[in-house]
Amino acid sequence: MIENLYDGRLRLADHPYIADRLTIMRDIETSSALFRTHLQLIATLLAYEALADSPLEHRVLETPVQLSKQPSLPNVPPALISILRAGNYMVEGALALCPNSPVGMIGLKRDEETLKPDQYFNRLPGDLEKRLTLVCDPMLATGNSLCHALNLLYQAGCKEIRVLCLLAAPEGVERVLNTFPELTIWAAALDDHLNEKGYIVSGLGDAGDRLYGI
Repeated sequence: MIENLYDGRLRLADHPYIADRLTIMRDIETSSALFRTHLQLIATLLAYEALADSPLEHRVLETPVQLSKQPSLPNVPPALISILRAGNYMVEGALALCPNSPVGMIGLKRDEETLKPDQYFNRLPGDLEKRLTLVCDPMLATGNSLCHALNLLYQAGCKEIRVLCLLAAPEGVERVLNTFPELTIWAAALDDHLNEKGYIVSGLGDAGDRLYGI
């Protein structure tokens, strides 16, 4: 079940199993291994929802019983873009659903004083104009990093982009949706606010640190 906010442009996964796993991820005592496992699972479920309107073609195949015309996805799977470093495990979760997708990566490090992104890596598939693109960014806090990444993707030729994130803050959601009015975000939860350091409250800390144990 999906809860629609911001005129349907923010879609929250209202499911008890997602809520339970997210609670485990918030716990400071949760290990990096378990944190990674749950992030991948939630990303798979978010991708499942974000791709629910994918078009189907039909092809004829032979079952053990007879020839049959059956629905099939086109041979142009969505592109998956990881916002490094925490986005990598979300991409792994999305790949469980669409294993033939090309994967791109954008490396952004947040300046803790200005809260602005510093780009250090950019490697994208070369045919983004032909594909739906799913951007995987676990924490939508200020929205600065995501806006930077989205600008890069549109410059690279993307026509349709959807965002998957684990947690979002209202400040970041409003920044992104005001900047990109055509965009839709799928998230596991919308938290309360940002603190003075730009971290999501209640939140779960730095997702990259939690994933990699450093």
